[in-house]
Order: sequence, then C-alpha cells, then structure tokens
Amino acid sequence: MDTATQEHAKNILKHTASLVDQTSEKNFEDQKQYLTFLMQGEEYGLDILSVQEIRGWGNISPIPNAPAHVSGVINLRGTIVPVIDLRVLFQLSDSSYDENTVVIVLKVSTQRVKRIMGIVVDAVSDVFSLSPADKKSPPSVNRSVSHDFIDGLAEVKGKMVILLDSERLLHLENHG
Repeated sequence: MDTATQEHAKNILKHTASLVDQTSEKNFEDQKQYLTFLMQGEEYGLDILSVQEIRGWGNISPIPNAPAHVSGVINLRGTIVPVIDLRVLFQLSDSSYDENTVVIVLKVSTQRVKRIMGIVVDAVSDVFSLSPADKKSPPSVNRSVSHDFIDGLAEVKGKMVILLDSERLLHLENHG
C-alpha cells in the first residue's frame, strides 16, 4: 500500500470509530436505569430516578381503619411517609416479613404535586439499564388492579421483569 492509501484507510478507520463512539454515546443517553426487586418470586423494576432510598423493614406505625394495602407510616427525617405493601395491592398471596423485606422510598414530582411513598417488597435485586427498544408493552389480557401500574415488560439476563410506572403507583396521574 502506498502512503496515500494508508492515510485514506486510517481516515476511514477513524471515521468509523467516531461513528461507533457516537452511536454508543447516543444509545447510553437513551437508556434508563431501573432498580429491580422481588415479590413472590417475580422480578419488578422501577425507574431508579424515582427511588429516594431503601430502608430495612421496621418502625412502621399502623394507621387505624386504613385500607388493607396500607401498612402504616414511617417518620423519614421529620416527614411522615405512607407505606404501601405492594404484595397486598397487587393481590399476591400473603408473605411474611423477614430480614430481606425492605421499604423502597419513592419520590415523584410533577409540575403541581410532589409525593413521597414507601413500598414494601420482599427483597431488592439489581440495577440495570434499558433502551426504549428493550421495553415491550404488556399484553392485553384480563385487566387486574395491578395491571394499571405496569409500564412495560423487559427481558433481562434471561428473566422477564415487570416495569412499574411510579407516577401511577403513587396516584399522580390525576394531579399533574
């Protein structure tokens, strides 16, 4: 190869490499991160940007005459936070509370409303990234209460993960 051909080949390689870098960067920018957790052996995910913190199970004060899915409230640095047991809300079979049971504190803001709520889950699992193309619409089957909270489905590491919509979960859709 002469010098001009070598230089041309180098330029093509540099251009190709820059396109790959731009594509990777663009794909990374489009991705969302999800925190996954387990309930009754099934894996669920929430947009990690809505997760404020994860707390161990305990120190929950019950509220008299509350709906069955409301476990009670916790005091989070001076803020009273309602705690919802997703297993009850989703009509899953009862599960005991153990050392793996956690409360995921969610914070969602719209232009008009800011809401904080804790959700009880069996255990926290993992964090992963998804591009919009990885997320599939839930199948249209007999709609249950819990189906209202499903944002989509994704296969991650060979497992199906049910992605939840934190705004709908925190009942913000009517306020914002």
